[in-house]
Amino acid sequence: MPLLTRKVDYAILVLNYLHHHADGGCAREIADQFHLSRAFVANILKELCQKGFVASHRGVKGGYAILRPAAEISLADFLDALEDQPISLAACNQPSPGDGCTLFADCPVKGPIAEVHDRLREVLHGITLGELFRPRLPAGTELLTLGI
Repeated sequence: MPLLTRKVDYAILVLNYLHHHADGGCAREIADQFHLSRAFVANILKELCQKGFVASHRGVKGGYAILRPAAEISLADFLDALEDQPISLAACNQPSPGDGCTLFADCPVKGPIAEVHDRLREVLHGITLGELFRPRLPAGTELLTLGI
């Protein structure tokens, strides 16, 4: 089971596009870039507007632009905002842990699972969208530039 839902995965693609296009973009351009449904991209953009990640501009030159620098948005905060609740590793790591697990009171591994959950959250808080959006060199390129 992937940690990123399809909606979050595509929302990251949309923000990446807007990050690299300082003048913004429209749903049609973004949908065409990634071969996605325009309606699906429009829904993602609408939610990104509602959550304060992008702003919309109407008119002939209308479209969407990223509001905050990607380097200021942690991956954890982004995931939590789009999923409407903090991500958790297991039911016992939910804000109301007893609701999701019938074994909560007697579980011998909930402590270790909580430690893994905390470490995962720490990693996700330490990664910004700016890091995700940084261009990467193709594999092996660094060896060629060093002359090796």
